[in-house]
Amino acid sequence: MTEKTTQPGPRELFGNVAPALAAYSEDVLFGQAWKSPELSPRDRSLVTVASLITSGSSEQLTFHLPLAQQNGVTEAELIETITHMAFYAGWPKAMSALTVARAVFRAA
Repeated sequence: MTEKTTQPGPRELFGNVAPALAAYSEDVLFGQAWKSPELSPRDRSLVTVASLITSGSSEQLTFHLPLAQQNGVTEAELIETITHMAFYAGWPKAMSALTVARAVFRAA
């Protein structure tokens, strides 16, 4: 059995560069918004992944794809989300997301 590893948080990643943004990210975004009971963490992950694809923010997927998996979204569901988003966000954005997903899933 493998241990679940947690990813570094915003303070570890960016606290030395942008301490206020890192604190807002950790305290407000991940501390309050992500913990609101109206959506499950799994649902929030799917919405976030779809939003990142739509906005072309594929670099952020390197953090959010593993988080989605930690929140119960399967690799197959993530690939299907990317495929589905091709019709709404555009083929190039979906292909960019797929490139990131392939690298993330191979690294796991």
